[in-house]
Amino acid sequence: MHIFTTIKVNFITLILGMSFALVIGYAIGYFLRKMFTEYQIKEAEERKKKIILEAEKEVERKLRSGEIEVREKSLVVKAELEKEMKGERERLRSLENDLERKERELRAENQKFLVREKEIEEKNSKVAVKEKDVDQQKLEYQRLVEEELKRLEVIGSYTAEKAREEVKNKIIDEAKMDAAREVKKIEENVKKSADEQACRLITMAVQRLASDHVAESTVSVVELPSDDIKGRIIGREGRNIRALEQATGIDLIIDDTPGAVVLSGFDPIRREVARRALEKLTLDGRIHPGRIEDVVSKCKKEVTQQIQEAGEQAVLNVGIDNIHPEMVKLLGRLKYRTSYTQNVLEHVQEVAFICGAIAGELGLNVPLAKRAGLLHDIGKAIDHQTDGTHTQLGVDIARRYNEHPFVINAIAAHHEDEEAISPYAVLVAAGDTISASRPGARREMLETYIKRMTKLEEIGDSFKGVQKTFAIQAGREVRIIVTPTGTDDQQASILARDVAKRIEKEVTYPGEIKVTVVRESRFTEFAR
Repeated sequence: MHIFTTIKVNFITLILGMSFALVIGYAIGYFLRKMFTEYQIKEAEERKKKIILEAEKEVERKLRSGEIEVREKSLVVKAELEKEMKGERERLRSLENDLERKERELRAENQKFLVREKEIEEKNSKVAVKEKDVDQQKLEYQRLVEEELKRLEVIGSYTAEKAREEVKNKIIDEAKMDAAREVKKIEENVKKSADEQACRLITMAVQRLASDHVAESTVSVVELPSDDIKGRIIGREGRNIRALEQATGIDLIIDDTPGAVVLSGFDPIRREVARRALEKLTLDGRIHPGRIEDVVSKCKKEVTQQIQEAGEQAVLNVGIDNIHPEMVKLLGRLKYRTSYTQNVLEHVQEVAFICGAIAGELGLNVPLAKRAGLLHDIGKAIDHQTDGTHTQLGVDIARRYNEHPFVINAIAAHHEDEEAISPYAVLVAAGDTISASRPGARREMLETYIKRMTKLEEIGDSFKGVQKTFAIQAGREVRIIVTPTGTDDQQASILARDVAKRIEKEVTYPGEIKVTVVRESRFTEFAR
């Protein structure tokens, strides 16, 4: 029994032990399983994270690759679009330029059309006015002819031929009036636009010209230290004065004038040589034929040297070059040449400066204009020695030394001997007039001045309908008073033109002369 009990206890103990072992084993297995599950869960989570991370990386890589590919495609598409847009813009710009050009052409054509239309309208209106005037004139002429014919028919002494002559003269007078009226309109229109520009250019040229008020004149009187020297100048039996006159070609006039000897001769250079020689001889006191020849020879060399220097200085002052040496010498000779007491060398330099100034304003060749102005009076250097006018001699000299054709024409045309073929000839004529007519440029002898003033008044008084003629402003203007009842405005205009033309033909004068015709009507009444 005890054994059975023991076995039972052991069995129970074994069962309990096994149960406890099972519980322990289960607990251990639970914990192990729990730990293994947690480890698997953790490992699964890590693997999940790794998979997710790899998936994200793969997605990111694919996205980046796709983005790059999309960007590349977009860039290609953008480049193609830009290229297409650029071509389209160029095409549109070309079309726009074509449209603008066509618009400008259309605008220009439209402007031309409007101008042409305006011109046609003006011409049509002028033609209509002229037609109306012509019709009126025809009616007037017919009326006048009928009146004249009736009047001539009444006068039985008139023949048919004489009647026709009277009618013709009457029609010619009427035509002259109409022509004078039209000429006056044309002159007013031309002067309105030309006077302002011409005055501006001439004023500018004169303002830029700096010269003496009165040019130096050639000296023809030699002052002596005393009257006793006159006897030595004459010499025994006049041998000294004859030797001096023969050596210089100048006549010596020794009279009762105190302390002076007058030199008379047409050649200014010879007169200058004689003046210098006489001054040296009188200062030295030794006067005899041998000494006279030596002194005159030295003075000729001095004058020749001064002529060369004067010509070179003139060319240098004007600022031109390539002038033949012989022409430079001829320019120097003008230093001893005067025109109305105006020194010709100073005059040609003034003309050169004026021509250059005006040519610069007009956009012409300034050196060529100066050259023409400087050489326009070159013929005056030899006109005392050679037959012919100074313009003809100047043309011959210029042609001999191969001057420019425009310069040759300017020399020939500055006194209207030939027709001007270039604007330089007109510039030279204007410059010559400005230099000659400026205040103080030239002086005249009193006798010549009085003769010219008298001649101007005689010319004005010789015309029909003139009450009195006055030459004023030192002969620069002729003022004519006409009868108001016998002369109308058109006849006064014709009278002014006729007087000016006659003065040009019959009177020699420097510069220009203004002709003014005054027609005045006065009406007087008394209130009583």
